[in-house]
Amino acid sequence: MNQTSPHLLQPSSAADAPRPRKVAVIAASWHQGIVSAGTDAIQAEFQRRGLPPECLEFHSVPGAFEIPLFAMRLARTRRYDAIIACGLVVNGGIYRHEFVAAAVIDGLMRVQLDTDVPVFSSVLTPRDFHEHEEHLAFFRSHFVKKGAEVAQACLNTLSSLAAIPESA
Repeated sequence: MNQTSPHLLQPSSAADAPRPRKVAVIAASWHQGIVSAGTDAIQAEFQRRGLPPECLEFHSVPGAFEIPLFAMRLARTRRYDAIIACGLVVNGGIYRHEFVAAAVIDGLMRVQLDTDVPVFSSVLTPRDFHEHEEHLAFFRSHFVKKGAEVAQACLNTLSSLAAIPESA
């Protein structure tokens, strides 16, 4: 397994838990002012946990729909212990957003199952979103919370996976 091989996870000096060598963060540039609140929160949570900034590598894609392909390409390089996806899929008044959201989440699941590289999603799909200051402020704030949560899930999962012995 990629995430448990010794050259990818390094022991923490503060604890026995392994530390990721590199985590890719893929962020959609659509609604960047909101999505960047999540990527900033991911970075802050990694820093809070004592991980160096170079542990994270950020990549930008045009929109959420492009995230799964980029995740697959990054996972296939075997350079990453995990991948975190960030994006916002909004209801623009047509039902297209439901298909985009489903395609993104299904694609991310496929990436992790096909490559054995854990993939985490902070791709949010609010039912109601309007581009006025009240919603923009609410979702920026919400992405801060979700960014911290996805970073915690990533680090905790990597630690749990490292405890599972590789099959012979």
